[in-house]
Amino acid sequence: MKRLLAGALMAAAFALPAAAQQTQTTFVQAGRVLADPATGRVETAKTLVVQNGKVARIVDGYVAEPGGRVVDLKDSFVLPGFIDSHVHITSEQNPNARLQEVTETSADQAMMGVRFARRTLLAGFTTVADLGADNEAIFALKRAIAAGDVAGPRILASGSAISVHGGHGDVNGYREDVMHVLRPGSVCSGAADCSRAVREQVWKGADLIKITATGGVLSNTAAGLAQQFNQAELDAIVESAHRMGRRVTAHAHGADGIVSFLKAGGDSIEHGTYLDAEGIALLKKNNGYLVPTLMAGDFVARVAAGPNNFLTPAQSAKALEAGPKMLDMARRAHQGGVKIAFGTDNGVAKHGDNAYEFVLLSRAGLTPLQAIQTATVNAADHLQLNGVAGKLTPGHSADIVAVKGDPLRDVSVLQSVGFVMKEGVVHKGP
Repeated sequence: MKRLLAGALMAAAFALPAAAQQTQTTFVQAGRVLADPATGRVETAKTLVVQNGKVARIVDGYVAEPGGRVVDLKDSFVLPGFIDSHVHITSEQNPNARLQEVTETSADQAMMGVRFARRTLLAGFTTVADLGADNEAIFALKRAIAAGDVAGPRILASGSAISVHGGHGDVNGYREDVMHVLRPGSVCSGAADCSRAVREQVWKGADLIKITATGGVLSNTAAGLAQQFNQAELDAIVESAHRMGRRVTAHAHGADGIVSFLKAGGDSIEHGTYLDAEGIALLKKNNGYLVPTLMAGDFVARVAAGPNNFLTPAQSAKALEAGPKMLDMARRAHQGGVKIAFGTDNGVAKHGDNAYEFVLLSRAGLTPLQAIQTATVNAADHLQLNGVAGKLTPGHSADIVAVKGDPLRDVSVLQSVGFVMKEGVVHKGP
């Protein structure tokens, strides 16, 4: 009882300052600040003036005004809040994941999403793109966060992925009658049916369209990692999405699926394990982004090779095949001049550990600044949020994180974020 009372009092205490922060001016006094990662310029002894949830101005020195709130980050390195372009925030892989798929309701998943969203926000990720979740769960969570009822990152959501019958994204490995019940309406076959699936996802609230252009590691079927949609279906999906004002991103491992999707005019590639020279050239021609999700490859390979492997035999075989190849793929893409946006695929690995992707990107050859750019200006451009997130210049959302140390020397310090502000509200730190 004492614990419950203490928890309720803490929640009430948290809510009151959050409401007050929306109306008062906040002066964030930053020892060092990387306001625009595109420039790489670090400035010292600055104050970010926050009003109505946005950065109003940046001034020299440490200033404040009567009645304003002061946030003292003089001993910290300040950056824009990070953007994770690929998460599954209403779920997380675990030994009971297959059982949970048939026992959890949409409401259960939304409630789990509340926990994972907060964990992600406190890790410094103030915006995410959720690419594949139960429609009711993810859209409800998105609305709750936008309304301020739940603490979490800004969410752009695809809802259910557009998937081919029997392939990755369909329901596999259960009794047939169970699979028919669980199958989402976004599964399709044929160009006309796939156009229908895209339009229905937009109707249900999708901010962007995610498709499964190839097989996937965690689908419980031995269907490989190559192309699964035919070219006519891919053409119809991309055309229908673009006509509805939505960008299209593709889960894609096999080189054939990557190339076919990009030839259809697709906007970005998730994973990209077998990306080849033709895929690199098409990404550059399309001005597209690669979201390499190195954490996912690292995670599934370690699980499949470990003593406590909870993946099925079909999943394990694909994890051991694809996982170890992803780091080298990202290295080749980076060397080839492909634009990279930060994405973890968390929900595969653990929510809240997102910043480990910075470390893996550095192992793939990106400098610390380039790795930071993937999660700020690059991801904002990829998700069409250039005027909202990714920078701390006047007019942008006051999504602010801070760390001790210098992330331009050691990007791993971003795994220990000590301060988080989203839209002018402090969620972690002083």
